[in-house]
Amino acid sequence: MGKTIIIALCSVLALPTMGCNAPRGAAVTSEILGGAADPAATFAVVSVSKTNLHQIADWPGLPAPGYRWLKGGRGAAGTVLRGGDTVDLTIWDSSENSLLVPPGAKQVAMPGLTVSPKGTIFIPYVGEVVVSGASVDRAREEVQARVAEVSPAAQVVLSAQAGSQNAVDLVSGMQRPGTYPMPDRDLSVLSMLAQGGGIAPGLRNPIIRLIRDGQTYQISASRLLENGSLDAAMRGGDKLLVEEDDRYFTALGATGSEKLIYFEKDRITALEAMSIVGGLSDTRADPKGVLILRNYAASAVRPDGKGPPKTDVVFTFDLTQGDALFAARAFSVMPGDTVLVTESPLPAAQSVLVSLATLLGLSKF
Repeated sequence: MGKTIIIALCSVLALPTMGCNAPRGAAVTSEILGGAADPAATFAVVSVSKTNLHQIADWPGLPAPGYRWLKGGRGAAGTVLRGGDTVDLTIWDSSENSLLVPPGAKQVAMPGLTVSPKGTIFIPYVGEVVVSGASVDRAREEVQARVAEVSPAAQVVLSAQAGSQNAVDLVSGMQRPGTYPMPDRDLSVLSMLAQGGGIAPGLRNPIIRLIRDGQTYQISASRLLENGSLDAAMRGGDKLLVEEDDRYFTALGATGSEKLIYFEKDRITALEAMSIVGGLSDTRADPKGVLILRNYAASAVRPDGKGPPKTDVVFTFDLTQGDALFAARAFSVMPGDTVLVTESPLPAAQSVLVSLATLLGLSKF
């Protein structure tokens, strides 16, 4: 019987060398990082700690965590005339033989005067008057002064309707998209969203995008609602749209889930990513082998430590160490990263023991 036990034990211990390893759901750390020391390796391994955390954050080749947004603030009250606006003009003149008013009449209406691209309106016998950049009251005063040169007794009434440069386009992601005139320059992003009926329901982590002068600025709706100081003033010609956040990272290995994970907020840390994917598997995960795989542009590679040592970098975290835990709490996961939790060697050892017990006929115990 003793001889049988020895033979069985030798057979089980020989399984790894025979390529008969127990089935696993993920690789162990040594399998992934084993070739990193080879000068010909195509990837680099960087152990993340509080010591090198800020240095890594300054490496080039990646966008800053989160989104770029405008400086908050409010605009000046009142409408400012711009090219494309429409001006309605009425001139009152009781003078005899007035050049501006028809014979026998006391007034003349000039509706629908379009502000030209160079910022002027044309008035017969007066010529071109610059009104762009002026408020409605200031534009009336300017027209009044020019009309007085022709007819000192004349009085001017002026009103305006916003054109494309004094309107905002609500493109998508709102209840009532469309083109909305700006009643004044004190119209904020949240006020404009309210005019459009608010953000459409059902959008995952909605992102507000504002297009201005060929530049796109973005912020998550939750962040804007939490911080009123970020509520930026709108400008004529702005385009506003709300879309789902399309940034993601991938979770693999011994985690609570293996799938593509969309960002739930502007910035996600490594520790938050662990929480989002359901944490580490109690029976499978190796807390010393949490890895984040990232690709950098070739132009970002630096041998002096001021950039990634290679284009492909594996960041490692030992979550059994306090220093690494705090580093993981501050390390930003970037869009496109892969968060990989390696398999603990323990489950494989347990499988070997189960196999041994089976061969010895002890499984019923």
